[in-house]
Amino acid sequence: MLDTLRTIPTPEGIELTLKVAGPVPRAAAWSIDLMFRLIIVLAVQAVLAALGKVGIGISMLLWFALEWIYPVLFEVLWQGATPGKRQCHLRVLHEDGTPVGWRASVARNLIRAVDFLPFCYGFGLITMLLNRDFKRLGDLAAGTIVVHTERAEKPLAIPSAEPLIPNVSLALWEQRALIDFAERRAKWSDARAAELAAHALPLTRGVSEGETAKRLVRMANYLVGRR
Repeated sequence: MLDTLRTIPTPEGIELTLKVAGPVPRAAAWSIDLMFRLIIVLAVQAVLAALGKVGIGISMLLWFALEWIYPVLFEVLWQGATPGKRQCHLRVLHEDGTPVGWRASVARNLIRAVDFLPFCYGFGLITMLLNRDFKRLGDLAAGTIVVHTERAEKPLAIPSAEPLIPNVSLALWEQRALIDFAERRAKWSDARAAELAAHALPLTRGVSEGETAKRLVRMANYLVGRR
């Protein structure tokens, strides 16, 4: 068994079904990240070789940063995915389906040192096989899960607009609802779009009725990565 489905109830009573990633896709993502880090370190070492011991010291500091800081930064700032996870269409989330935060990401990555024991993520693999959500020790401690993201079968139908960062933190299901609104916007009249946008408080609070739909479309542009 490589993957499993997990149903998460949202605060609005909606059941969100996620496909939890098993050991094989997670190992593939880890391998891609490892190769990426090795390429960076080897390239830097080649440049710094002339500096002797100083170059070696800088290379060691770089490797430390790539090993421990790299995954945290990408998971928090890149919608829960390192480059390897993004290539494998995986994403780290909190157990309730919300985007992973700094504290959880730091915790799950620090405990990789234990998951790796006795070698090649032995403890981590055993732990993953013993629980239904394929959590390694780091995930159990941090309260996180790794899930598959949906592969886009067609380009997003979101109208292009200047991206706007949402003024409040949004749960995963709220982000999806906002993107869905933007994709359907062209099918509605201005009056209907404004009527639906009025339910999106506090995202539209203080905005005139004629601008609420435009504001939500701009936020959807930000959520899908347009900058």
